[in-house]
Amino acid sequence: MAYEGHSGPTYESLQTVIDRKYFRPAVNLSNPTISNISFTLYAVLGVDEKAQILTTFLWLRLYWVHEFLVWDPEECEGVTKISLPVKDLWSPDIIVYEFVDDDVSQQCPYVYVNHTGHIRYDRMLRLVSSCNLEIFNFPFDIQNCSFTFGSYMHTIRDVRVSPALSFSEMSENSKKYLEASGEWELVIIQGEPGILKFGIDEWDIITFWVVIKRQPVLYVVNLLIPSTFLMVIDILSFYLPPHSVDRASFKMTLILGYTVFLLIMNDLLPSTANGTPIIGIYFSVCLALMVISLLETVLITNILHSMKCHDVPRWVQVLVLGYIARLICYTQDPPDRPEGDSAMPPPLEAPAQIVNGRSEHLNSYSMDVDAPTPIPRIPELAQISADLRLMRTHLASVQKESVLHEQWCHVGYILDFMLFRTYILIISMYAFVIICMWCIWYRQ
Repeated sequence: MAYEGHSGPTYESLQTVIDRKYFRPAVNLSNPTISNISFTLYAVLGVDEKAQILTTFLWLRLYWVHEFLVWDPEECEGVTKISLPVKDLWSPDIIVYEFVDDDVSQQCPYVYVNHTGHIRYDRMLRLVSSCNLEIFNFPFDIQNCSFTFGSYMHTIRDVRVSPALSFSEMSENSKKYLEASGEWELVIIQGEPGILKFGIDEWDIITFWVVIKRQPVLYVVNLLIPSTFLMVIDILSFYLPPHSVDRASFKMTLILGYTVFLLIMNDLLPSTANGTPIIGIYFSVCLALMVISLLETVLITNILHSMKCHDVPRWVQVLVLGYIARLICYTQDPPDRPEGDSAMPPPLEAPAQIVNGRSEHLNSYSMDVDAPTPIPRIPELAQISADLRLMRTHLASVQKESVLHEQWCHVGYILDFMLFRTYILIISMYAFVIICMWCIWYRQ
């Protein structure tokens, strides 16, 4: 009722309602008060994977009916809606069950009251909620967190909850107004009404599922691309000649650089007790492949520099120079196997022969077959002959060592070529599997 000079309900008429603010506004208390809930996701403030906490900012809107706040607009000069302090009216104690922190949200002190008794209460809610965060697919992960709204004290006999808008409308509104989302993108908002049972009591609840997807550009640029570049350099290092360049030192430097890179980028990786993200496994496998590459280089270097004084075993020739060379299409022919002194040319026949301290001259054109004519012995010629024998023995040893070295180099090159192809195959298969898994998860 309105008095002359006043528009809308009078203070005296409202005071009666305010005095009854401690009681649920229902004429018949056996009828529950229905509270309609809707919200708009305005921002994703943070995701704490270690603590399993999601921090969001919501625009929350509640509707309910106050059966004692009803007036006729014709008697109140056409006033259909007024605002009243929320502290002077009864309001449903709607909470979010996943809330894990103090509510530091800014409170809205007023509500809008329609002449039919419908009340609209808008407030901003900084929601710190628990969420089971799955980080295995990081940085292409999709998180599904639930917000369960319901009354804290009033059971289903007193307060019922229902969505004020359809779930698709809430999702579209949130996508439209979502700001300051940082690295997160809203995928969809879904919901389902339900009943929470505890003992003999039941509470009416409504559960919203907020699905958000991480924007992976930051992590791809800062983590995956540098790691890929280092792996490519490690692959290209196989083209360094193992016999003339210290490839092992280069690979050791590369491993050291990769380790420093992982230490620097450790803060960007999520940490949780639930498991290790696949990107952490990816980095560990890359480091393991680099170590395997270094061990392969050590093996090849040992073959090229430590085995040149030993003959190539027969089984190595059959396995490496035969089967493996044909398997990897290695077409270069191996050097011939040295056979004692046969590699050296035969010595020239001496023009004179010394027998029993005497020198005999072999003349094929002489018809005289009598006893050889004795000539005096020349010590210088004997010394020269001994020196020539030593030189011939040394040259034969050097040539044999050279041929053995070439054979071991050939074995080393074949093994290096085979291990390089195996390394490329393993890395390609691993990269293909990782990329396929991330693409499938990202398109979900």
